[in-house]
Amino acid sequence: MSEENAKKIVHVHLPKNEKFKTTLTAGKHELLADEPEHVDGGNDKGPDPYDYLLMGLGSCTLMTVKMYAERKNWLLEDVFLELRHNKRHDEDCENCEDPKSKIDVIEKELIIKGDLSQEQVDKLLDISKKCPVHRTLESDIRIESTVTK
Repeated sequence: MSEENAKKIVHVHLPKNEKFKTTLTAGKHELLADEPEHVDGGNDKGPDPYDYLLMGLGSCTLMTVKMYAERKNWLLEDVFLELRHNKRHDEDCENCEDPKSKIDVIEKELIIKGDLSQEQVDKLLDISKKCPVHRTLESDIRIESTVTK
């Protein structure tokens, strides 16, 4: 980990006068998160937390794909990614009746524009699965939580 990343802190604040609207700060960048209006107390003032998860994965994926294509001098004109998150039963579900038996599934659809061969397109799909955030989400993750009063 670089020294710069080791010192980077993302700050998240949910004021007492807000139900869900949260301010997220990363360096000089400030964003809002909220729940949609159909969630009791949500005002849809920003993306929900899963939207941010997908946006982080999506931006890392596209940066990785573009960087690879540029290194290879491939004629990649434009690249998009559509992502969806849902929970569903695994194919070999043993306790399918139990709602807790569902797994999280993220679907990524890579949309590529450019004069590329099928082999190049296939390679870009493969590369899209190797971005650092994708690898992190597929790895064993440990979250260490503490509290300060």
